[in-house]
Amino acid sequence: MPHLTVHVPENRLTGKESALIAALTDAIVDIYGEWARDLVSVRLDGVPAGRFAQGGKAVDANASVTLGVRAGVFERPDAAQITARLGAALTDAIARVVGEDLRAGTMVELVASPPERTFVGGVLAV
Repeated sequence: MPHLTVHVPENRLTGKESALIAALTDAIVDIYGEWARDLVSVRLDGVPAGRFAQGGKAVDANASVTLGVRAGVFERPDAAQITARLGAALTDAIARVVGEDLRAGTMVELVASPPERTFVGGVLAV
């Protein structure tokens, strides 16, 4: 189950939530396939002005995405290609919806969860 937590400047996010959720979901589906659409979980966190910083200075052109994926994706022979595509596709989605100027300041982190550590509704996800 791909789950994303996205941090975007609040003033840049307001009014674009639905479009960003759709773009991020589509980015995952483009890589995993249509079967994954109903499994994609997105959490958007708006960051108040002055609470994103780069180099010790407040900025409003940064965003971050943490994507939780099954650890098996990193064991595939095509892992390097899949992870590169995920990083690019999620960055593209943010830049397209929230603003192209966020592209350079967008960080995507892929976090692996072994199958025995993923639960949905209190039950081990299969």
